[in-house]
Amino acid sequence: MTKYAVELKDLCRTFKTRAVKGTRKKQLVTALDGVDLRIKEGELFGLLGPNGAGKTTIIKILSTLLFPTSGEAKVLGYDVMKESHKIRKVINMVSGGESSGYGLLTVDENLWMFTQFYGMPGKVARKRIDALLRIMELEEKRNVKVRTLSTGMRQKTNMIRGFMTDPSVIFLDEPTLGLDVNAARMIRKFIKNWIRAKPERTVLLTTHYMMEADELCDRVAIINEGKVLACDTPENLKRLVAQESTLKLEIRLVKDIRAFENIKGVKHFTYDHNINAGLTKLKFILDDDAIVSDIVSAVPKSGSKIVSVEKVEPTLEDVFVTLVGRGLVNDI
Repeated sequence: MTKYAVELKDLCRTFKTRAVKGTRKKQLVTALDGVDLRIKEGELFGLLGPNGAGKTTIIKILSTLLFPTSGEAKVLGYDVMKESHKIRKVINMVSGGESSGYGLLTVDENLWMFTQFYGMPGKVARKRIDALLRIMELEEKRNVKVRTLSTGMRQKTNMIRGFMTDPSVIFLDEPTLGLDVNAARMIRKFIKNWIRAKPERTVLLTTHYMMEADELCDRVAIINEGKVLACDTPENLKRLVAQESTLKLEIRLVKDIRAFENIKGVKHFTYDHNINAGLTKLKFILDDDAIVSDIVSAVPKSGSKIVSVEKVEPTLEDVFVTLVGRGLVNDI
């Protein structure tokens, strides 16, 4: 029998805005509109969506920081409305861009303080702090005040704080937001290794970064305006995009392109000569991927040599734009 770490059934959440200036009228805003989701134990599950889509609202409800207006939400079988005290013992949460505790305290002092808030035994707390500082390459910053840390180091400290309780389910709300490439890569590697270490662990990740979702997630749900538009593995979601297969070649400049005309299986063929660069750019729309070898074989027949080859495949961003109608400007 499948065990679910997270279950959402017809989940709704509405907010009332502040009264419009000069009136007493308040507008009703729908953040979540009948969301149904099931996340299996052991999954690394991603939520993709533009700002205001409802991603953070879902995490706040599941982490018992916010009650739903209607519908059901469960974490490891516990109801967020009736059993929030049980949920808090088995979860943790890390958000991108959040503060890292008290700036006047050192990294070690902050982490130790949180272990005591969580009620962790001293020996266990010290062992986990030491291990996570080593993994996150922060050992040398142990006695440095948090306020002096870089953005990346502060977020690494946040990650240690979130993971040191060894939660069964962890909610990561844009954990690599605003980080440099190296810091983001380290955090992604840590997440992958953490969930592999124990099959029953579960991660719910929200992100704006398509590459991050594609690299990390077992399944992804695309959400917009409080509704789930699609939910599947990254590979299956890409198959939703009816995109023609495209092959692009850059070859040494040629005058005669007849070798590339009338190749069977080519739906459309275009070319462009860049005389200054000494290159000819070829673009083929294919009916069948099997003819790629025929196209490549035609290059020496034209008297030229290949400079670069690019096979264009659908991406998660293509799926996102198709479903939502716009891209995410801060993708990496």
